[in-house]
Amino acid sequence: MDINIFDDPNKIPQPKDKIVIEDIVISPYPDRFRIHIEVKVTQFQERPNLLIVATHNDGTVIGELNIIATMHAHMEFTMHVRNVDDPAGDYELRVELFYETRNPSQDSRTEAFTIPEVTE
Repeated sequence: MDINIFDDPNKIPQPKDKIVIEDIVISPYPDRFRIHIEVKVTQFQERPNLLIVATHNDGTVIGELNIIATMHAHMEFTMHVRNVDDPAGDYELRVELFYETRNPSQDSRTEAFTIPEVTE
């Protein structure tokens, strides 16, 4: 008799060679100097590392997060926007997933986002 402890086959923990970034959601906070980031990865057996870097469209790094051996497949972070006086503009967020080495990463995704002008 088989006993299935996972009711969703997509949530069965996978070996590290099958782990990928599944989804990224980016939402600027109303203060415009913080962004909310959600990252979902494949359910894993071995804990992966992530590097998250946000850059302005001119290439300036405005924030960076290093996540070492995460315990969660669905993660949420708040990143503070640095190195700008007015955060309004277009940006990119790059997420790299890796295990032993980042060169090359096992998976990476880049998402564009915009921080709006201040509204009165």
